[in-house]
Amino acid sequence: MKGDSRMASVTTERPSTSHGAFDGPDAPPQALIDTCVHCGFCLPTCPTYLLWGEEMDSPRGRIYLMKAGTEGRAGMTADFVEHFDRCLGCLACVTACPSGVQYGPLIEKTRAQIEQHHERTSGDRFFRNLLQWLLPYPARMRVALLPLAVFGPVVRALAGASLLPKTLRAMLAVAPPVTLRGLFASTPEVTPAVGAARMTVAVLTGCVQRMVFDNVNAATVRVLAAEGCRVTAPGAQGCCGALSLHSGHIDQARELARHNIEVFERSGADRVVVNAAGCGSAMKEYGELFAEDPHWAGRAQAFSAKVRDVSEVLVDLGEPRAPRQGITARVAYHDACHLAHGQGVRVQPRTLLQAIPGVTLLSPAESDICCGSAGIYNLVQPEAAGQLGQRKVKHLAALQPDLIATGNPGCTLQIAAAARGFGYNWPVFHPIELIDASIRGVDPRT
Repeated sequence: MKGDSRMASVTTERPSTSHGAFDGPDAPPQALIDTCVHCGFCLPTCPTYLLWGEEMDSPRGRIYLMKAGTEGRAGMTADFVEHFDRCLGCLACVTACPSGVQYGPLIEKTRAQIEQHHERTSGDRFFRNLLQWLLPYPARMRVALLPLAVFGPVVRALAGASLLPKTLRAMLAVAPPVTLRGLFASTPEVTPAVGAARMTVAVLTGCVQRMVFDNVNAATVRVLAAEGCRVTAPGAQGCCGALSLHSGHIDQARELARHNIEVFERSGADRVVVNAAGCGSAMKEYGELFAEDPHWAGRAQAFSAKVRDVSEVLVDLGEPRAPRQGITARVAYHDACHLAHGQGVRVQPRTLLQAIPGVTLLSPAESDICCGSAGIYNLVQPEAAGQLGQRKVKHLAALQPDLIATGNPGCTLQIAAAARGFGYNWPVFHPIELIDASIRGVDPRT
């Protein structure tokens, strides 16, 4: 087994505390760790194992390290931490696992322990803390993105400047196409249903989504209204906490989640609709996030029970009300990891896209393998993310698509950036944008 010698060296390190690597209420649960039978079905689905072939950079290896940490055989060393930092958290292993191992809560709790107990280098700590201070807060992000809106081409050109820090080059490489209009766009708080209302829904407008991909939010509202939904978009809502949760900042994630639970409870909606895969996955896990909090556990579970991806809501509504017009295009659909693996939503987006006249729907090879975006992964692990992005683009290119569809903003940015590196200029759309264009009778590419 490749990597066995390195695993032995990690697990013989002296533990950092008397309890091993982990301590406190947010330690990875031993019961979940013990679910893994080390069968190896996860190995061919793990992006980092595919890249490097290292056992400790596979889900099985990482769970072995978690077990060593809980049993006091491994401490919170830099080598120990590195293998968890390398994990994308894509959850492809969850889909592949025949034993039902819940890897999501395990990696989230492990990362929480890392952020609480591990002393990172000053540069790494500063950059990660900066991202958590910035990304979940739209007002701060608006200020940070202003230079892109005003001097976009010049700022992006700096991505290749070797004198810039690696982390800054990584950010510029996937920088979104920002406009002043988008930065200050807002979604109407109430949009009435077209015809008799079939359902009342509340839409999460998101953080990156609301300023960089406001067109996705607008399309979401138009399609839901056209299909008979009364749509609300509470103005007081904030970040769902997904980026914080997946990066180990679990207390920040809980703070953000509590706020949104309260806001969306007041909306009185039948469903909470999400159009970003990472956000939807995190919001469906609020029950797990507050499982040990008697004051919030019940509210969190009730909230999560209402959360649906927009594709789920549209399919659940049944026969479409709004007629679809043709879009003649070869559409390659990329499964966002937190939609396919985190939420188990694969069929619904494809069903909706196939219902558009003229669309030829395509799926690339290795459709279950992450594109390398994975929250902030392409910012903190740019080399590995870049390799995965290139791998994804090669498979997409083999399909000779006219455009790409995917249900997550991070995937959109990652695929577009990797495609540019190969000279491809495919337009990348959220599926809801294509459905909206079909209903309105326009070509999304124009």
